[in-house]
Order: sequence, then structure tokens, then C-alpha cells
Amino acid sequence: MKLESFWQATAPAFTGAAREPLPSHAEVVVIGGGFTGVSAALNLARNGINVVLLELGDIMSQASARNGGHCNTGVAQNFASLVASQGVEQASRFYRAYDNAVSYVEQLTREEQIDCDFRLCGKIKLASKASHFQGLREAWELMRRTVDPEIELISKDEIHREVGSNDFHGGLLQKRGGQMHMGKFGAGLAEAAARNGAKIYPHHAVTQLVRLDGYRHRIHTQQGEIVADKVLMATGCSNEGPFPWFQRRIVPVGSFIVVTEVLGDELLRQVLPQDRTYVTSMNLGNYFRTTADRRLVFGGRARFAVSNPGSDSRSGEILHDAMTTMFPALAKARIDYCWGGMVDMTADRLPRAGEHDGVFYSLGYSGHGTQMSVWMGQVMADLLAEKRHQNPWQRDAWPALPGYHGKPWFLPLAGLYYKAKDRLS
Repeated sequence: MKLESFWQATAPAFTGAAREPLPSHAEVVVIGGGFTGVSAALNLARNGINVVLLELGDIMSQASARNGGHCNTGVAQNFASLVASQGVEQASRFYRAYDNAVSYVEQLTREEQIDCDFRLCGKIKLASKASHFQGLREAWELMRRTVDPEIELISKDEIHREVGSNDFHGGLLQKRGGQMHMGKFGAGLAEAAARNGAKIYPHHAVTQLVRLDGYRHRIHTQQGEIVADKVLMATGCSNEGPFPWFQRRIVPVGSFIVVTEVLGDELLRQVLPQDRTYVTSMNLGNYFRTTADRRLVFGGRARFAVSNPGSDSRSGEILHDAMTTMFPALAKARIDYCWGGMVDMTADRLPRAGEHDGVFYSLGYSGHGTQMSVWMGQVMADLLAEKRHQNPWQRDAWPALPGYHGKPWFLPLAGLYYKAKDRLS
């Protein structure tokens, strides 16, 4: 079992890194080389703007290449809960933003000819308990009336047409869900940005960010300094670097994934007859899908812990047990890859984007960032280029989390809380 991301291990290397020294000035400097930052750099470069991207490590080395590979409509919250907190109009706008984001990812793969196994296959949320099915029914009735007339409710009697397991009591099918090979997409997106003129600098950690006036900042790295007319923060959980304001508002939460050996078509048809993306209804649930080379990708918050080799390995054992309990037909399936990554979680599990003290940002995708981060890269590029003024995730206030300063000391307590909720639900 390799303790590395399947997506990174099986993707082409990024070859478009800038070879010249860091320039002294750029119109826009993007901090962070994941989907948000690279998508923004691509769109800024397409508009003829001089853009430099700085990344702490390798391009696409964090959440963008360490996730479950789902590209779905729908926000992290239950839609009915979102309506209750935001109102039906705002909740509907948020939902449609995710739908737009899926369409944009599909569009980009065509425009830039990114070979990443993208396909629309539908997403199904599976009721892990009989009591959860009523919540799916209520969501189905509400969403069918407001945002998704094609959504389908699947009863317990019918759920075996979707999943070869006895663990579920029905499901909710959203037909616009998709999937892709995250590593291939990330590498292709970065190559497209470089090809269009973005200057991309891996291994250029930002050590200091000094505001000069307005939006102008001087950015210090170990390799030199650069002055930016505008700065875009696209660092995900932001738990490294001189960014304390953001670090008090985003909690890095570990999520863990295993990938099986190649299983073959017959076994996968037995386990997942419709070959969609899947997520269970538990708070500490699981998500899974297949790959183009016929493996199963199976993930979840196996432990409320940060990601490191020891934690990843222990989480892999938990996930393997969960997978084989859910799908006894996979009892003999070997695990080839196991890894973890950090989710940039906000208190309300909704993204945040806007401007603070002269720095633009788009962060906090809360585990649903594959599509939204790419689309928000375009949105933020248009805002920086003054081509648009609307931003779906701009809100008046973003309060800091009380007692939190960047180190998630409370994760074990949160794990106990959600375990209790799952037992009682």
C-alpha cells in the first residue's frame, strides 16, 4: 500500500514552471497553486494581465490533488437546512452556483483539451439509516420545486439497482453530478495557465505580506520580493504562512482515502451497477466512486485528525474495514493507495470570497471545492480585471472562530460530537 495520492502518482508532471527569476512587479500575484489559484491565473492571463503565481510546494500538491474526485452539484449543507438558514432565494442561488461550476469544469476540459476522464454520471446520496430517508424525501420535494426538477428519490426497494450493498434505505439522485481524474485535470489546468502566459513559481513560500497602499502589496519570499498591484489569496486551509486573519476563520480538517487494486468490470458492476459518485448520509460517512482503470476510490473522515503518514495509515485501516463491511464482495480486494488531505472548513460550511485589508480571497470550500474552486478562479479573475462585480460568496461579515488561532485543538471533541449525532440520528 503506497501512502500517496493516486491522483498525483498517476498524473503527468507539470512542466510549465517559470524558469526566469521572480520579477520585481506584477499586476496580480496569486498565492496558492491549487484549483482556485491556477484557474484564476489562467483567466487573468487570457485577459492579457501580467500574473504571477506563488506556491509553497509543488503545483496541485494539496487539496486539489488529494480529494475524492467528485465534481457534483449541491452545497456541503443539506439543502433544506440551507433554506432554513439563508432563505429559499439565497439557497437557490448557492445551489445554482454549484451547478454553474460543474458546467464550467466541463467547459474547461473541452476548451483546453485536458485529458482527465471527465464524465457526468450523477451523484446519489444514500440513506444510511431508515430515519434518514425521510430527510431525503423532504429535500427531494423542496429541490424538485425550486432548483432541480430532474432530481429523483429512490426507495429502499429500488436502491439495489444503484448500489450492491444491504446497508442503505434509499437514496437521492442528482443527475448533474460528475467525476474526473483530479491529478490529470490539475496538471492540464496548470499547463494551460502557463501556455496562456501565467508565470508559475512552485516552491516559492510567502514569508511576509506588506500592504503599501490600496490593493498594492510587497510580497516577500525566500527567493526574492515582488510588488503586486493586486493580490489574490487562494491557499485553502492557510495553515502555513503569514496569514493570521484567514487562519482564525478556516479550520483544517483531515479527510482520508483509499484506492483499491484494479477490480475488473464484473465485480464493479456487482458493487456499483450504475457507476456514479456516491456519498452516505452520516455526519462521519463515506464517499466513493470508480476510476477509469476500474478501481474503487473510497474515502471519509475516518478520524478527526490532521493528515500525516501515521494518521493516514491508521485511517486507511478504518476505511478498508468500512469498505468491506459495506461491500462484502470486496473482502479480498487489495488496497494500492492510501492518503489524507486537509479540508478548509468554515463554521457554516459555505465558501467565502471577497476582499480584506486590500487582499482578495476565495477560500473555505468545506469539502465541496473540486468544481467551485475552479469556477471561483474565473469569478475572482473577472473581479480583479474589473469585468464583473457580482460574487456569490461575498457576505458582509466573516467572524473569527472564538478561541481558535490556526491549530485545531478541538478536533477530537468535534469527532466525539458527530459520532454521538450519528448514533442518535
